[in-house]
Amino acid sequence: MTMTVFLLSLLGAMALGVPIAFALLLCGVALMWQLNMFDAQILAQNLLEGANSFPLLAVPFFMLAGEIMNAGGLSRRIVNFAMALVGHIRGGLGYVTIMAAVIMAALSGSAVADAAALSALLLPMMIRAGHDKARSAGLIAAAGIIAPVIPPSIGFVIFGVAANVSISKLFLAGIVPGLLLGVALWVTWWWLARREQVEVPPRKSLADILGALREATWALVLPVIVVFGLKFGVFTPTEAAVVAAVYALLVSTLVYRELNLRSLGPLFVMAARTSAVVMFLVAAAMVSAWLITVANLPGQLIELLQPLLDQPRLLMLMIMIIVIIVGTALDMTPTILLLTPVLMPVVKAAGIDPVYFGVLFIINNAIGLITPPVGTVLNAVAGVGKISMDDVTRGVMPFMLAQFALLFLFVAFPQLVMVPARWFY
Repeated sequence: MTMTVFLLSLLGAMALGVPIAFALLLCGVALMWQLNMFDAQILAQNLLEGANSFPLLAVPFFMLAGEIMNAGGLSRRIVNFAMALVGHIRGGLGYVTIMAAVIMAALSGSAVADAAALSALLLPMMIRAGHDKARSAGLIAAAGIIAPVIPPSIGFVIFGVAANVSISKLFLAGIVPGLLLGVALWVTWWWLARREQVEVPPRKSLADILGALREATWALVLPVIVVFGLKFGVFTPTEAAVVAAVYALLVSTLVYRELNLRSLGPLFVMAARTSAVVMFLVAAAMVSAWLITVANLPGQLIELLQPLLDQPRLLMLMIMIIVIIVGTALDMTPTILLLTPVLMPVVKAAGIDPVYFGVLFIINNAIGLITPPVGTVLNAVAGVGKISMDDVTRGVMPFMLAQFALLFLFVAFPQLVMVPARWFY
């Protein structure tokens, strides 16, 4: 009965158009009534405590770092460097998109921000060169969702807090799977674009390549600082977020000089608004998470999945399918906050490594950002690129299927995730 009340109250509120954060609060109130323990003070206390977390300070700082990088010229210089390296190859603009997306993913951790920046910089160039508009937009959308997988990742921060899993280990374990997502896109683009008759830019000279590298060096140094700082314990993930924001600010204002004090105000406001939305979602979800624990919903789910606990791969397959279905209707953050407290006890009962589960869970949620009909990243690319949502959806399908295929490969062979992760540990 408790599980029914939880699902009906949450889905009913969402069906009525209630914002997800308030739907989570209504769900919490419904559970409290069901458990005969309604108390407004407990509700308020859990709401405040949900956002009162030191690791969650990483979210606003990574948001701010992403805004500064896009406005301060770091993203553009990364695209120019990738263009100098592979722009002359047939279909080179697609490879530029993938390379730039992987590098930018190591700077911001925000899929929407990266996809919007790539759409503004590269989509007009790809269309002018003769690439199919829908396919080009689809590639940019699929490349943008690498951002939540390669550190620094806002998704890993939220999952780590909700699941009580080491965020540093999640960051380091996400490096190789994130790079493999880029490889999957590279192969898919090669297969689709090999017969296109497009204008190929001339090969850049060695001097041009070195010049582009010199321009992008300040941007390329940041991922190295973050990864090495985490690996050798120089700073925590939260401190890494501060380092990223301060570094981006200094480079944009003092080195590239594309930002001044007057232009910083709107960037801070934009980052604050986005962070406020995320933090309110986290706080509201923590109320539901506490009540889920009190109502012992994970215990009921474990009983339902008892036959699968001795078959971890099959269990992971079932969980991934559930997350795919949920991801078509919910954005990444609420999906993480809703499913983590329910699924983590099941994962631990089956003996599955929480870090391995966290990496696959975030990859699945990232792909959910390009699954219609909700697809936040699809909307961002359609809006920035001035292209219809139907065209973006059609163009993203082959790339999305390649990424899902890689996800299920990770399910079948956990070593692809955990062996490289232990190297970084």
